[in-house]
Amino acid sequence: MGNSFNFYTILSLIGCLLLGLLFAYVAYRKTAHLEPKLRWFLAAVRAVVIAMITGLLFFPLLKNLSYQLEKPLIIIAQDNSLSVGHVQASGFNKVGYEKELQQLRDQLAEKYELKVYHFSDRIGKDFDFSNQGKLSNATALFNRLNDEYLNRNVGAVILASDGIFNRGGSPLYDLNKLKAPVYTIALGDTIPKRDLKIVNVNHNNLVYLNNDFTIEVQIEAFESKAELAKLKVFENGKQLQEQSVAINSDAFALTVPLKLKATKLGLQKYSIQLSPLAAEISEKNNTQQIFIEVIDARQKVLIAAGGPHPDLSVIKQALSSNKNYDLKVALGEELNALKPNDYGLMILYQLPDVQRSAAAFMGKISQLNVPVWYIVAAQTDVNRFNSLQKLVSINGAGSNIQEAFPIVNADFTSFAIDPASVKVIEDFDPLLAPFGKVLVNGTASVALKQRIGKIKTDAPQLFFVNDNGRKSGYLLGEGLWRWKLSEARDGQGSTVINDLISKTVQYLAVKDDKRKFKVAPSKSSFEENENILFNAVLYNDSYVSVNTPEVSMQIKNEDGKLYNFLFSRTGTTYQLDAGMLPAGNYTFIASTNLGDQKYQSHGAFYVNNMIAEYQQTIANHQLLNNMSLQTNGKLYMPENLLKIQEEIEKNDHIKTLSYEDLKYEELINFKWLFAMIILLLSLEWFFRKRNGEI
Repeated sequence: MGNSFNFYTILSLIGCLLLGLLFAYVAYRKTAHLEPKLRWFLAAVRAVVIAMITGLLFFPLLKNLSYQLEKPLIIIAQDNSLSVGHVQASGFNKVGYEKELQQLRDQLAEKYELKVYHFSDRIGKDFDFSNQGKLSNATALFNRLNDEYLNRNVGAVILASDGIFNRGGSPLYDLNKLKAPVYTIALGDTIPKRDLKIVNVNHNNLVYLNNDFTIEVQIEAFESKAELAKLKVFENGKQLQEQSVAINSDAFALTVPLKLKATKLGLQKYSIQLSPLAAEISEKNNTQQIFIEVIDARQKVLIAAGGPHPDLSVIKQALSSNKNYDLKVALGEELNALKPNDYGLMILYQLPDVQRSAAAFMGKISQLNVPVWYIVAAQTDVNRFNSLQKLVSINGAGSNIQEAFPIVNADFTSFAIDPASVKVIEDFDPLLAPFGKVLVNGTASVALKQRIGKIKTDAPQLFFVNDNGRKSGYLLGEGLWRWKLSEARDGQGSTVINDLISKTVQYLAVKDDKRKFKVAPSKSSFEENENILFNAVLYNDSYVSVNTPEVSMQIKNEDGKLYNFLFSRTGTTYQLDAGMLPAGNYTFIASTNLGDQKYQSHGAFYVNNMIAEYQQTIANHQLLNNMSLQTNGKLYMPENLLKIQEEIEKNDHIKTLSYEDLKYEELINFKWLFAMIILLLSLEWFFRKRNGEI
């Protein structure tokens, strides 16, 4: 810490002192009758007091310069995934390796600031050598390190791993964010071991009842030449097929197509198994499970418009990937030849339009009992729109339009819009919407509201109305193509806009479930390392959701073991996080009481056995070496890991940094100055009083 003085500061201090001497001279020049020592003492006191008071007036602030030292931060990250413990090189001493890694930590901690992490599918602090992680994600590790230690003096990262990263992609793209050398410790074995495995199963997630479908099983084998394996397929535990696979090389790969038939509705579980070979390094990668949804029929969806528009392409692209829908786009006069009764959902884009291009077709709409999504914009004949349907009217629109930005309604519950999508949607460009007041005959479920300029309004942009089971959707504005470009501009692809359109159509197309108590898992199948999430809703006789009663759930596995839970209340609904469950098939029963009425909801879900860590058994030391080379680090074998300390100590770039911290402090905060002034004034008064000067 130091104070900054310059020529003018010194000159000012001399001036304060001279002023103090002047005051002392004036006060004591005619006090020759006092003892000389006392006279000089009192004069000095007066001079010092005046100089201090003057100094406070001239120097209210004091420049304070301090220096802070930051030692280099060394980070040790240890791979705790299953593959590290499952496959080890010959001669590898696991106990000795763990002891030396801990010794390296202790030695480095004497000189540097040290942080230790273990990582797999999760990231934790300190060492964990249990090697039970179901996945290995080095990208997530480096992203977290970058978030936690941004702008810190990171000296080096020591990464102990086998280089098998099966989630998050290659970490090579995220290394340079830390701007520190990465020293890698190469674990595992690069020599192929005897192994037979199913690498992947290609399949469609959705098939139709009684239709044939094909799955493709990708098989690999190592060090197993001349062996014969059996490939079997099971549906919900029942064997469907079996065929032989002859392995004709030590590095063997084969794709086997299997034709199956969908005979049952709902989510079906298929197990694909390879019979194990003798002395295989792992049998857990010989089996894979897939889940295929079998549905009854495709739903016909009509996209109708008076003429071409880029928004129509956006809607079609968003829905074309969903095999549930049989899409047809019809424009203008060709609509008049169609039968609206043939379709389960209609999307009317700016129809009825001002050109009256499909008058005959529009005349049939009001007589139908199918869900309709109306998209109303500049080409819509608003008066005819108001008379065509009785649920929504737009008053005072005329031909005027306005730019309306989307704002997500936080209270919307008809379908989920996740927080990440909310941010993307609210950054979209505006739609061109008709100017006018929207009146709804009934209760509207509003997904998006309008923002005009910087003003957030309650005017709806995307909303839904349910009229005795017939659902209608309304989007006020054209320019969905702008939303698609907005998302592409921000590097998001088209995920959010496609998801919003798909969920809108799905909500309108799905028939209402009139059950008063509904419970469902967030998805049909989970991975072993995922938390099992449930949502529940309870309606009273007025179909208003309530969550006053308690909701209990009992989950049962294949062996009959029971797990009991209670739901938590959130808003007007219920949620449950059942945590992670072992792999297997589960059924559940949820129960509650509302008044004298008892309600139950049943269902099933699957938890998949994760085998990613058993899929690759050959260590990827080349990737570890590339990581070190890219960051000016170095790769070490486990038996040489203690040499990393020598390498770090001789690296001139790993050094303590000094940061300069400049502050201005107010002298008024130095209470001791005021105490000294009061003390000196008191002394002067006391001696003057004692000697008759006062």
